[in-house]
Amino acid sequence: MLVTLKEVLEKAEEGNYAVGAFNCPTLESARAALEAAEELQVPVILSHAEVHFEINPLEIMGPILVNLAQRASVPVVVHLDHGSSIVNVKKAIGIGFTSVMIDASHMNYEDNVNTVIEVVEYARKHNVSVEAELGMMTSSGIGGEETRKGEHFNDDVTDYYTDPLVAKDFVEKTDIDGLAASFGTVHGIYINEPNLDFKRLSDIYNNIKRPVVMHGGSGLSEEEYIKAINNGVRKINYYSYSAKAGAIAVKEYCGKKEDIFFHDLTVVAKNAMKEDIKNAMKIFANKTGVAN
Repeated sequence: MLVTLKEVLEKAEEGNYAVGAFNCPTLESARAALEAAEELQVPVILSHAEVHFEINPLEIMGPILVNLAQRASVPVVVHLDHGSSIVNVKKAIGIGFTSVMIDASHMNYEDNVNTVIEVVEYARKHNVSVEAELGMMTSSGIGGEETRKGEHFNDDVTDYYTDPLVAKDFVEKTDIDGLAASFGTVHGIYINEPNLDFKRLSDIYNNIKRPVVMHGGSGLSEEEYIKAINNGVRKINYYSYSAKAGAIAVKEYCGKKEDIFFHDLTVVAKNAMKEDIKNAMKIFANKTGVAN
């Protein structure tokens, strides 16, 4: 069933768990996430990132995701990830997306606020949830399709982390449904051990009194996921590691087979991605008993 982001985040808040948001640039990645959710009977967010439009344009992939969501046996949000323009936000809403992210974090603070307010006002008229970003997520530079191209920083990354006090003002002014906050995760494949600032995350969550969204959410340890959830993260963006799992499975399959057909590769990739996503979903459900 097709639902809004606000609906699933409210339930996640009540149950102290996180909902996985999986980028779906292909039919196989969408089916992997949806099949995983239906097998586990958990809600899921099917996202299409603006940076992936070159793989499948919004006009092609968007209706597919909406159709899959409408026919699903679990709550499904169809979400625009890292929308950088109001034009694309409105296109996604027109297609039937129930959630949009307007990422104006590259603008100065006042322009970021005003852009988000404009999107919120438009989205509310269509019963669509809004996520926005404050601070900036860095990229490892490896497989970082979850964010804008070229977003890679070499200086002190903490300069880009979200300020908890500014976050409070930002949410009060914009009335967004979820805040994408920067506290140490990166887009793409980790080349060094992640160093997450959980104190900052806790302060952000306690200040804004809204769900926190974790971008660059794949590749962490189970303990790190649980600690993030226990400190207010209710939506976890997960992509690079599932996409890598699909690629590894295809590579192994090709090494074992003489006669190879493309349609077989899509099935191999989909099944591998589904298993990786299922493992993530089980952790996000926060039933492991891992300490805070």
